[in-house]
Amino acid sequence: RFEVDNHDLDIEVIVEDNKACPRYTGVTISGVHVSESPDWLKNKLNALGLRPINNVVDITNYVLHETGQPLHAFDAAGIAGNKVIVKKLPDNTPFVTLDEEERKLHTDDLMICNEKEGMCIAGVFGGATSGVTEKTKDIFLESAYFDPTHIRKTSKRHMLQTDASFRFERGADPNITEYALKRAAILIKEVAGGTISSEIKDVYPDPIEKWPVDLAYKNVDRLIGKKIDRQVIKDILTDLELEVVEETADGLRLLIPTFKADVTRDVDVIEEIIRIYGYNNIEFSDKIYSSVQLRARPDREKLQNMISDYLTSQGLSEIMNNSLTKSEYAERSGIFEDKNSVYLLNPLSQDLNVLRQTLLFGGLEVVAYNLNRKVSNLKLYEFGKVYRLKEDRTGDNALEKYHEEKHLMLIFSGMKQAESWNAVPGKVDLFDVKALVEGILEKLGIERDKLVLEECSNNLFAEDLIYKVNNDKLVEVGSVSKKQLDAFDIRQGVFSAVINWDLLLKHLPGSDKLYEPVARYPEVRRDLALLLDTAVKFNDLKNLAFSTERKLLKSVGIFDIYQGDKIPEGKKSYALSFILQDKEKTLNDKVIDKAMKRIQMAFEQNFGAELR
Repeated sequence: RFEVDNHDLDIEVIVEDNKACPRYTGVTISGVHVSESPDWLKNKLNALGLRPINNVVDITNYVLHETGQPLHAFDAAGIAGNKVIVKKLPDNTPFVTLDEEERKLHTDDLMICNEKEGMCIAGVFGGATSGVTEKTKDIFLESAYFDPTHIRKTSKRHMLQTDASFRFERGADPNITEYALKRAAILIKEVAGGTISSEIKDVYPDPIEKWPVDLAYKNVDRLIGKKIDRQVIKDILTDLELEVVEETADGLRLLIPTFKADVTRDVDVIEEIIRIYGYNNIEFSDKIYSSVQLRARPDREKLQNMISDYLTSQGLSEIMNNSLTKSEYAERSGIFEDKNSVYLLNPLSQDLNVLRQTLLFGGLEVVAYNLNRKVSNLKLYEFGKVYRLKEDRTGDNALEKYHEEKHLMLIFSGMKQAESWNAVPGKVDLFDVKALVEGILEKLGIERDKLVLEECSNNLFAEDLIYKVNNDKLVEVGSVSKKQLDAFDIRQGVFSAVINWDLLLKHLPGSDKLYEPVARYPEVRRDLALLLDTAVKFNDLKNLAFSTERKLLKSVGIFDIYQGDKIPEGKKSYALSFILQDKEKTLNDKVIDKAMKRIQMAFEQNFGAELR
């Protein structure tokens, strides 16, 4: 039986944040003898899987598992000013916890303090200097109810998972704090001696009452799949201490006790009913009252699988990186701005604190990892999502602030193929990646004449090619810049392509495919060697050739580029091949020469080309 023995040690309790700490109770016990726990208590704790510490701490742990209410005992000698103040401290305030580790507090961390300093991270972990030791004579025993959200965030923030935080996160019973406090005080007197030397301090300005939940019988029948006798339902709920305050033919109005923190909706009540009634008592019909349909996989998935198979057949290996990455990558890129980064509120580490804005850095991590293990020839690809905050962050819907899209990345490094007696080894280059990209576009049916190819350079790529359709950037191909390679300690060339997969799929042609018969008449090839300004691009020449000769010209290729001896400064030599064909007849030299003359004149007039 709980009784106050005297009032020799009165400690004042002040709660500054009643939202984070709706209820705080405490009592002082004087003249305790801290020592080893009796055998019965040690046996109980060992059975629970807990290590006995001392009789006072062991009682708090025992009552925690007995009632579900966490408690904490302070050495009263360490409570400066005889005041316990529940409040938040300034950001980055240092605090040493029981494990002797100094932690930097966050402004949202709720603390149990005395007049001078913090003593305990509320509901999570005690302090190094305020705990009970063998020298302790007087204690202040705490039993409180803390807001689950505050405790969960603090626990995650400091990566501290304790028995107390585990229970507070899931919702303790605010109305059991006084009972648990009295129970612990009586047991402490029994095993450690001492006297209860103050009244119970109970700060509970806004008592938490039972809350109502309406339960409709039709919902019970629908979710369980069986009509349970209404009296059986009421008996189950009554046995579970859910109070029936109103009953109609359609259902019940219930009051949920505060120790049922997880019961807030009618479906929660139905779960309680079926748990007690027994799943084994529900009969299952041997008939299926709905049609079973085999649904074809979405086209997107089929296309991704098709391209994955194609890339694998070309000798590439698939990689899958974490969507979480380092924030410094965006800063280092010079392209992706930090303001567009999606940061985690509670990152596991600073190396995984932000969602990626590109797949490239993950690919470079994989290249560096393999190079460090003497694997130098790499051809890799990855399908993955990238994320960013939109620049315009206005709007009520929080999800509208975020942009998410799927990309495909290719990354090459090392030799084109393994060393062999019948093949000359060569290093991969930009054009190997470019050829594979064009193979992907061709497989997906993207028409070449709709593609616009642009050259540029940036902090990510030393040489950079961009494929556009209707001014939408579909693909970026380039050789990774030395600055980026140095950051990953990569000492060989790396070439990569990043394809905006979602955008690419939007530009796919319709499902109707047009097939042409095999040509009945032969192709003819003609070559031109041209002297051009270095600023002229092959893509410009190709586009002009097709616009000049629309009927007969089938393809344009480049098989030699030369700059050096006998070539004037600021000039270059291109050797181009042209394939011509007529669907209706065999071409003769006169028609061929006329077509080639038109193309040559177009080059001369538009680009100042000279025939070599």
